Formats: sequence, C-alpha cells, structure tokens
Amino acid sequence: MSAPTPRRTLAPELRRSLADDILAGKLLPGTRLDERLLAAQWGMSRTPVREALKQLAVTGLVENHPHRGVFVACIDSDHVREMFELAAELEASCARLAALRMNAEERRQLEAMHVASMEAVSRGQSDRYDSFNLEFHAAIFRGCHNKQMEEATLTMRGRVAPFRRAQFKLPIRISASFEEHQNIVAAILKGDADAAASSMRSHISESFQASERYRDTVQPTP
Repeated sequence: MSAPTPRRTLAPELRRSLADDILAGKLLPGTRLDERLLAAQWGMSRTPVREALKQLAVTGLVENHPHRGVFVACIDSDHVREMFELAAELEASCARLAALRMNAEERRQLEAMHVASMEAVSRGQSDRYDSFNLEFHAAIFRGCHNKQMEEATLTMRGRVAPFRRAQFKLPIRISASFEEHQNIVAAILKGDADAAASSMRSHISESFQASERYRDTVQPTP
C-alpha cells in the first residue's frame, strides 16, 4: 500500500487502499494495522484512520482485538455471502420500483450511462468501468423514489463495495457485468418490474461469485 501526497490524504482513500490490498493478498491475515503509523503515512489524524478501520471491520476485512489493536482478518465467506444476499434483495427492490417509477428523463439518462460504459469495457479499463458501475447502480437507487430504501441500499452497498470492486480484476468480468446491466436496463425501459428485480438479483449473485473467484486466485489457503 502506498500513501498518496498530503493533498489527497482522505479517509475514503485509505479505506479503499487497505481493502484492495487485503483482497489482493498484499496484507495477509494477522497483519497488525497500526493507527499511529497509518496516520503518519497518510498525513492525517488518528480519528479518520480509526473510522476507516471501523468501517473495514463491518465488511469483515479486519478485526479489532481489545488492548491489542486492529488486525487483518481471515475473510469469512459466509459473512460475505450474507452481505451479498441482503444487497441483492435491496437492489432488486430498487430495480423493481425504478421500473415503475422512473420518469422519461431518468430512463434516458440510465440508458445513456450504460451505453457510455461500453468504451471502458472495450478497452478493459476496470477502474473506469467501476466508476460507471457505481453511477449506474446509484441512478437505479434514486429512481426507486423511496428515500428510505435508497439510503438502506447505499449503506449495504458500501459494505460490499471492496468485494464488488475486486471482481473487475478478473479478465472477463467487465464484459459479463455489462451484459447483465443490459438486461436490467431493458427491463426498466419496458417497465417490467418483475424482470428488473430478477435481473438485478441475478446480477448481484454473479458479482458475489466473481468476487469469490478473484479471492481464490490471490488469497493463500488458511
């Protein structure tokens, strides 16, 4: 993990960097993550470092041992699966309502966003596609026109974000994700709520399976 220049020392960047390094096997289970050292490396106080580690603990990537510190965890696949299952149901509900409630402009923007992501797919630009992916799903969350559901779904998405981001390290996952998005878009544009929900649920399930395959390629066997 390399720290950015002081002008870019933001807690979300630290959280993302640590998560990516853990999932890539660069930080192995049992590695101690020292708050003071991380704060010095990233040019920030210990408070945002502590918050970043707290959020990583929710994802199951680190463990907090009282009086000992925070350590990289052995990832529990059941915990990850449960998070993805909940995310799938929440996002399927958002897609269902979006198919019924999105106005014409929202539908146009969703389709345009999906088409624009094709360039990142054709060039194999995983980081760029991940940015499109975040916006794509956020547009559907907004399109459900239910603030409570949108907030709950965003919270859950934040928990699985490291795993969903990691899936795009697999060579063919970007193009597969794009095709899954196509099915979701088609259902929403047609106003087919059942198909939108089913396509989204399948998409999140595929994301989980892909993230597990990625971890299998980089994580040592416990």
